[in-house]
Amino acid sequence: MASTSDIKNGVVLNMDGQLWTVIDFQHVKPGKGGAFVRTKVKNVMTGKVVDRTFNAGAKIETETVDRSIYQYLYKDGEGFVFMNATDYDQVTLSAAQVGDAANFMLENQSVTLAMNNGEPLYVELPASVVLEITYTEPGLQGDRSTGGTKPATVETGYQIQVPLFLEQGTRVKVDTRDGSYLGRVTD
Repeated sequence: MASTSDIKNGVVLNMDGQLWTVIDFQHVKPGKGGAFVRTKVKNVMTGKVVDRTFNAGAKIETETVDRSIYQYLYKDGEGFVFMNATDYDQVTLSAAQVGDAANFMLENQSVTLAMNNGEPLYVELPASVVLEITYTEPGLQGDRSTGGTKPATVETGYQIQVPLFLEQGTRVKVDTRDGSYLGRVTD
């Protein structure tokens, strides 16, 4: 058992039989009354985000989450197959466990899998990935100065907004947290 003083961003808590990751926390000491810890936690399995408040010094149950490097191999029907980079064990995750990461994963890409007691929980991607635009409407001369955007489909099938001057075949850097365009990549 741990106490509220052990709460940090990224710590996984076991509350009501479910695993929750701390996204944000704040220790509060009001002028009147006792101190407390205000947290924003995300359900590991469903992705639901809720606010939770704990009294200072309250006992909380933390869970150990191991993170290992895996290689994304392929999509098998409804599951995603990953291989451990060290011992070559393969594990299949459901679409719910992979979540939005599926929009940014290419075959043979290295990802981090979070595991709890040997059970895979979720996929962690780097902050940004490089993807190629497979389809977008052609840009027009003079589109560089307007600052507008247009939809573009990247090689994973995900659609992002890109500047008007980008064309099909261009490699772009995409933020994996919100799917936003970060810039062109020149090889």
